[in-house]
Amino acid sequence: MTRPLTAAQRRLIEAADPGTGRLKGTEAQLTALVKRGLAFRHPRPPHDHFLTPAGHRAREAGGEPPQKEPENPSPGDPGGPGGVFAARVGGETVPRAQGEAARLREVRSAWQGMLELRRMTNPDASTDRPCAWERTHLVQAAALALEASGHRPAGPEGEGGDGYRVRDTPQPDAVAVYAPGPDALRACAETLEGAGWQAGKYTEPRTRRRYVLASPRRV
Repeated sequence: MTRPLTAAQRRLIEAADPGTGRLKGTEAQLTALVKRGLAFRHPRPPHDHFLTPAGHRAREAGGEPPQKEPENPSPGDPGGPGGVFAARVGGETVPRAQGEAARLREVRSAWQGMLELRRMTNPDASTDRPCAWERTHLVQAAALALEASGHRPAGPEGEGGDGYRVRDTPQPDAVAVYAPGPDALRACAETLEGAGWQAGKYTEPRTRRRYVLASPRRV
């Protein structure tokens, strides 16, 4: 179980700037929130602290930390910004206890938090291209962009139905996205391009399976 926040931590989260998520507190208090994945320290002076997407969700929940999801068994990092939210990369088992409406709220909050992270960490404050966190968590970042745009992730193998699947590739800065059919694949590519990724459609030589190869745009 996730341990509850202290009264002081709840007050700090509730008092964060509603627009930017900027926090004010002692160094010890802010460091404690960083360790819990609810805040991050800006890399540039004056090194202010800001809520992560998990911190924003905790504030929306009245100061209670969100419950951690089971680890994602698919390729890619199981955590999101703050290590709590996990975008669905396709193929994982979804907890039945979570309703669709609750998931939509989580995804929406995580995407808004990602845009804020871009604004705060990209040198030019740009939100139209991926930030450093996304470049080191490619699978999760691409999956979040897809899920936040309404694309449905694939379910476990053999359970029927299909959707997108995001997978690692041998290339250090690219992911492969698979989808059922050319129209779905084209839609995934358009979504990623709109989210600041470069995307092109390719064919696997052996299987002839079509996929999108996507990498974060740098300029």
